[in-house]
Amino acid sequence: MKFAIIIPDGAADEPQEELDGQTPLEAACTPHMDQIAAQGVVARACHTPPDLPAGSEIGNLSLLGYDPQANFTGRAPMEAAAQGITLGPNDWAIRCNLVTITDQIMKDFTADHITTAESTDLLNSAQSEIASREKFGGALEFVPGVSYRNLLIWRGNNHAVPFTAETVTTAPHDITDQAVLDFHPLGPGSDLLNELMENSVELFTDHPVNVVRQGHGKLPATNIWLWGQGLAPKLRPFAEEYGPRGAMITAVDLLRGIASLIGWERIEVDGATGYLDTDYAAKGRAGVDALNRFEIVCVHVEASDEASHEGRCDEKVKALEKIDAHIVGPMLDELLSHDQWRIMVSPDHPTLLRTKAHHHGNVPVAMAGTGIEPDTFIRYGDSNANESGLVFDAGWKMMKWFIN
Repeated sequence: MKFAIIIPDGAADEPQEELDGQTPLEAACTPHMDQIAAQGVVARACHTPPDLPAGSEIGNLSLLGYDPQANFTGRAPMEAAAQGITLGPNDWAIRCNLVTITDQIMKDFTADHITTAESTDLLNSAQSEIASREKFGGALEFVPGVSYRNLLIWRGNNHAVPFTAETVTTAPHDITDQAVLDFHPLGPGSDLLNELMENSVELFTDHPVNVVRQGHGKLPATNIWLWGQGLAPKLRPFAEEYGPRGAMITAVDLLRGIASLIGWERIEVDGATGYLDTDYAAKGRAGVDALNRFEIVCVHVEASDEASHEGRCDEKVKALEKIDAHIVGPMLDELLSHDQWRIMVSPDHPTLLRTKAHHHGNVPVAMAGTGIEPDTFIRYGDSNANESGLVFDAGWKMMKWFIN
C-alpha cells in the first residue's frame, strides 16, 4: 500500500464576501482535490484542542497521528530537532522571531521577510553582545534558522531553570496589527524573556543590517520576539505506531523537526521557500519520486497559511490552485499506477483572512483509495465537510482510520 498526505497549511477559512460567499477552498479551481472527494470521502477533523494553541505545532502533530495532549511540549523543541540540536533534560528551546514593531504595534512578524543571511548577522550580534554577558553564565545560545524563524536555547545543566509549564508566551503571527503590550511573556521566566527582547531593541536600532535594509526601502528587524518555549519531546516512531515507513517534504523547520522525531526521512527540495513564491512543481516532482521509495509520503505547503497571515484572499486562492495542479494532481496520477494506494488532503488548522491568525476549529479532509467506500460528496470544501457524517473530534485518531 502506498500512502500520500498533502497538507495545505491553514487552508481552512470562512466564507469571503469578495468570493461571493465562498471560502478560498471552494472558490479555487481544484479539480484533483475534487476528484479525491468524488472517488472517496469528505470528513472534518479538529486538530487544535481548545486548551492548546491553535498553531501548526499542534495541528500537524495531531494530523500525523499523535495526541497533542500527551505529546506536545512546545513548538521550539520540534524546530530544534530539525536542526539536529540535542536538548538535555533541563534544556529549553525557545522560538526566536525577528519582527518589526512600530509604535508598539506588531507591524510584521517576519521583519519584511528578512533574509537568512541578514537574520544570521543580527543573531550573531545578539550572541556576542547579549548572550555573552556574565549574568547569563553561558546558558544562552542564539541559533540562526531560516529567514525570521530562529531559536534561542537555554542550557540548564549548570544553571537554575527559570521556566515552567506556566510560562506564557504568544506567537507573533497571531497578533499582526495589534498592540504588543498585552502579549509580552508572563509567568515564570518572563522577566528574562522580556529583558532579552528589550535588549535586542537597542542592539538592532543602528545595526548595519537594518541600515542597509532601510536604505533599500525594507522594514527593519526592530527586535527579537520570544515564544513557543519547551522541553525535548519524545515521540514514538511512526513505523512502530502505524506501520509504514515515511518521508516528509517541507520548507518549514517545524515539519522537518516533527519528521525527525517520528523517524521519517526529510527530503529537501531546491526552490521550496515556505512562502508564496515556493516552487510547487518541484515539490510535486519530489513527492512523486518519493512514492517509489517510501510507503507514506507527506508534502507540506506553507503558502496558503502565509497568504492568510497577510490577509491576501486572492493569493490564498492562487496558492490552493497551484497546490492542486502541481502537487495533488501529479501525486494522484502516480498513485493510480500502483495496485493499492490511499491519498489524503487536509489542512492542519484554519487560518482566517479576517483575523490574519490561526484559529481553533474543524478542517475539511478528503480521502480516497483502496478500501475507502465513496460517500455522496463530489467536491472538496469547507461547507461539504461541515455536512459530513465522518467526524474526528480528536483529530489525531484520523491517522489510524486512514492507514487501516
